[in-house]
Amino acid sequence: MIFEVIWVIVSYFVGSIPFSYILPYIKGVDVRKVGSGNVGGTNALRAGGPAIGFISMFLDIFKSFIVVLIARLLGFDLVWILLAGTFAVIGHDYPIYMKFKGGKGVASTLGFVFAVNPLVALGFLGIWIVFALATKYVSLASMIGLGVASILAFALRQEYLGITLVFLFLLSVYRHHENIKRLINKKENKMDLISILRQK
Repeated sequence: MIFEVIWVIVSYFVGSIPFSYILPYIKGVDVRKVGSGNVGGTNALRAGGPAIGFISMFLDIFKSFIVVLIARLLGFDLVWILLAGTFAVIGHDYPIYMKFKGGKGVASTLGFVFAVNPLVALGFLGIWIVFALATKYVSLASMIGLGVASILAFALRQEYLGITLVFLFLLSVYRHHENIKRLINKKENKMDLISILRQK
């Protein structure tokens, strides 16, 4: 049990690695001072362009995926596996290296879920893509994707994963509270992913 607790703590520190800050910063852009000011993949995409943005998103996905995969390979019980993933997401949202001011945990949650149940993760990603393309509101697509993933987990009788995803969904909604206000007031920024992908 001691090793499991240590790994959950390690997962927080790994999740805290702010790739969405580091990569744009290498290019000379501080994401905290542009766009939404959020240290997350979407703002890295806005600030650094498609290459920087999508690499940042991939690394945010990968960091939570790898800590959960290692927990599985080490034979941890499901509860500890889910805790490792949850704390990786919390690390992304509240990174110790960035004075606890991080992203909104969507990409990190996706990576965590891929390592636990790829089918739920694919459902999450599919819904996100559909709503992001249809509405151009990444924040709305993210929250809906997480909500649907929670329902899908329960539908597949993955109750512990479902409970975890409900918690992460609520955390994401809280982290998106400013976006929700802007959505209600029809002032939320749109993002055309197709146009971004066409950029050189």
